[in-house]
Order: sequence, then C-alpha cells, then structure tokens
Amino acid sequence: MTFAATILTLYPDMFPGPLGHSLAGRALGEGTWSLDTVQIRDFATDKHRTVDDTPAGGGAGMVLKADVLAYAIDHARTLHPDAPVVAMTPRGAPLTQARVRALAAGPGVTVVCGRFEGFDERIFAGRDVEEIAVGDVVLSGGECGALILLDACIRLLPGVMGAASSGDDESFETGLLEYPHYTRPTTWEGRTIPQVLRSGDHARIDAWRKAEAETITRLRRPDLWERHGGVPGRSPSGARHEDGTTKS
Repeated sequence: MTFAATILTLYPDMFPGPLGHSLAGRALGEGTWSLDTVQIRDFATDKHRTVDDTPAGGGAGMVLKADVLAYAIDHARTLHPDAPVVAMTPRGAPLTQARVRALAAGPGVTVVCGRFEGFDERIFAGRDVEEIAVGDVVLSGGECGALILLDACIRLLPGVMGAASSGDDESFETGLLEYPHYTRPTTWEGRTIPQVLRSGDHARIDAWRKAEAETITRLRRPDLWERHGGVPGRSPSGARHEDGTTKS
C-alpha cells in the first residue's frame, strides 16, 4: 500500500523539497509513498483569489478564511478519503513518535499549512481537522512543520530504512533519548572511544548504552524521564516486537 501525502499550501513549490532526496526521495521514486500538493488559492471564490481576511474583533495580521480552506479540504478528501487531515499550528498537540507511528501505519495524511495569523477557528470542528505542533516555536508557515511530519512518517514505512530494526534504539522509540555514538578513529584530538564499546562484550555494551540513554534523558529531558518512569520496557512510541510485546 502506498502512503499518500497531500499538502494544502499557498506555496506548492516548497515540496517535495528535502523529501525529494536521500531515503525519502528514493522511496518517493519507488512508489512507497506519493505526494500531491493542493494550492489553497485555487479554491478562492472572488476574482482576486482572496484566501485571507482581517481578524474578527480587530488585531494585527490576516486570518485564513474558513470557506476557502473548507473547499480545499473537501477536494483533498476526494483524493484520499481515508487519510486523516491535520493542520500544522503552534497551538496544536505536540508531535510525538507515537503519533508519527500511528500515522505511518495508516493510508497517508493530508496536511494543511497555515500562513499569516493562522486559521479561522471554525475550520477545525467544521472539517474534523487535527491540530499538530512540531515544537514550542512559531514558524513563518506550516510548510516546514509539514516536512518534519512527513519525514518522520516516511522513514518508518516498510523498506525505507532497510533493516526493520534500524530505528529501534533511536531517540523516543523507547521513551528515552538515544545513547552516544562513536566511530573510527579510536582516538581523536585526545578523546578516545569508551573502552566498553571496543570490548566485543555485547551484554556489557547493551548495558552501557541503556545506562547512558537513561542518564542523558534524566539530565536533558526530565519531562521524558518522568513520563518514562525509569521502567524498563516502557515504550511511549508504541513500537513493538514482532511477537507483539513492547520494545524495551
């Protein structure tokens, strides 16, 4: 099944952008996922192709019109009726690896990219649009957030990363940040790869990596550490072994 990505945007030329390169680009060329862009302005109804208007109640900036967005979303749903519709907005729920994994397991996703001051509030309930944020930051538009969302999904599609286990130990998959990585040369500018990683003792290496991941998470992301609870085997991302048990 091809993962179908549809982007509603005022700037279609921003896509596929970086998603046209590396693993995502190869997967796009191989048909593992597809990309459609929809120009929101095409659904404006006046001769000036107006997509925004002044905020009700006054204030700075402009707001994307609900009626124009609704026409664009309705069109996108005719392309891929089963794909959930999400809007990139700093007010949305934080994007998590668990949400990414759920989206990647589905038929695809339709992403609405905001601009200006954002969306007319009525579009979210009127068209069942999920709000997603990629961080506690404000961007010029939703396109960069959409690229992040799609990149996170595409790399989880079957065959994209090669070995099925390639992403098992990465940050957030186990609820922890990832342990440190090293490679040759063994010594660089007086800094040496930890001896345990050169020992060949895989049990010791696994234990070291787990301890490092826990320490880094505890120090750098206490929020993640609290959620993880220090419980081995807990995986907020929803990643599972082939036998159905949660990955640790």
